[in-house]
Amino acid sequence: MLCRIASMTLAMGALIMLAAQAQDLSKYPDWSGAWRKPPGVGNNFDWMKPAGDGQQAPLTPESRTIFEATAADRAEGGLGGDPTGLCLPHGMPRMMIAVFPIEFIVTPATVYILTDYTTPRRIFTDGRSWPNNILPSFNGYSIGRWSDTDGDGVYHLLEVETRGFKGPRTFEGSGLPLHDDGQTVIKERLWLDPANKDVLRNETTVIDNALTRPWTVTRSYRRDRNPTWDFVDCAEHNPHVRVGKESYMVSADGFLMPTKVGQAPPDPRYFVRR
Repeated sequence: MLCRIASMTLAMGALIMLAAQAQDLSKYPDWSGAWRKPPGVGNNFDWMKPAGDGQQAPLTPESRTIFEATAADRAEGGLGGDPTGLCLPHGMPRMMIAVFPIEFIVTPATVYILTDYTTPRRIFTDGRSWPNNILPSFNGYSIGRWSDTDGDGVYHLLEVETRGFKGPRTFEGSGLPLHDDGQTVIKERLWLDPANKDVLRNETTVIDNALTRPWTVTRSYRRDRNPTWDFVDCAEHNPHVRVGKESYMVSADGFLMPTKVGQAPPDPRYFVRR
C-alpha cells in the first residue's frame, strides 16, 4: 500500500511539473492591460489617413464601383456598406483597428484577443498545421509563430497568418469592401517597441481579391495598465433591422421607419398577419 501511495504521489508530482512547464510564461512578452488607439485617431483602417477615399485603398475597378455605390447609399441615409450597423461582427482585419480597447491573453498554445465589442479571436501558437477544412468565420482561422529576435531567450515577435473567412466584411465603417469570395489572407507582425514597452506595434498586410496589390498598414497601440472593461451589446440599442435587401429604423413605438428619402415600404410578404 505504501509503495502504491508513493507511486501515485510521484505520478501526481510529475503531472503537476508537466502542467507548470506547459504554462511557463517566462519566455513570453508581457502584453497585459488594455491596448488603445492614440488620442485623436479615428476608426480608420490606416490610422494615418482619412476614412473612405482618403485611405487611398488599392481597390480594383469592380471594388471601386461597389464602394461608390455604398457611399451613395450612405449619402441617402442608408448603412453605406457597414455590416456592423446590423450587429454583424467587425471581423478581420477591422477588429484590430481597436475601435474599442483590445486585450491580449497570452498562453503557450493560444493567444486570445478580446474587445468590448465584436467576437473574440484565437491565434493558435501550438505548432499546428493548417486544417484541411476551415469553417469560414468573420475573424478567420489564425496560426501564429513566436520568435526570439535577439537571442536572449524571450520571445519578442509574433507572426500571424489568418485565412478562412466569410462576409460581409469591410476594412472600416466607410464601407471599403473586402471581396465576398472569402479568399482573404491577412499577415500580421506584432511586437513591443524596444524603447517603450507600453507601445505595441501591429504591421498588417491584407491580400484580397478586392485589391490590386497587398495593402500594408502599421498601427501602434498604447497600453493602459489599469483598465476598466465594459461590454457593448450591439443588439441592445441597435435601431436597424433588415427586411429583404433593405434596412429600416425601428421607432420608439416599435414601427419601421425609412432610412433613406423615397425608400419603399417593407414588402408585406415578409410579414405574417395573425
